[in-house]
Amino acid sequence: MNEIREVDRFECSVISVIQNLAWKGVTVEENDTRGRVYFGRVNGEIEIKPGDTFYLGIRPIYEIEDKTMRVTLYDAENKALDWTLI
Repeated sequence: MNEIREVDRFECSVISVIQNLAWKGVTVEENDTRGRVYFGRVNGEIEIKPGDTFYLGIRPIYEIEDKTMRVTLYDAENKALDWTLI
């Protein structure tokens, strides 16, 4: 099995968008594994709708108790939009 590198990106589709006051809550689904990740603090000014394509980046972490990786949501220009620990 190949090791996942920090520069690797995985295509995902937006499943749902929740508009809050200043942020959007965005759920995405990775296209190959169908795994879902929720990002709760995506900039509210960014235009995002269900079906849009974005990208996930994954970085292993070791210093946080029950979390094993940091997952970052990127746009097509490789700009980080939000991150979460899973």
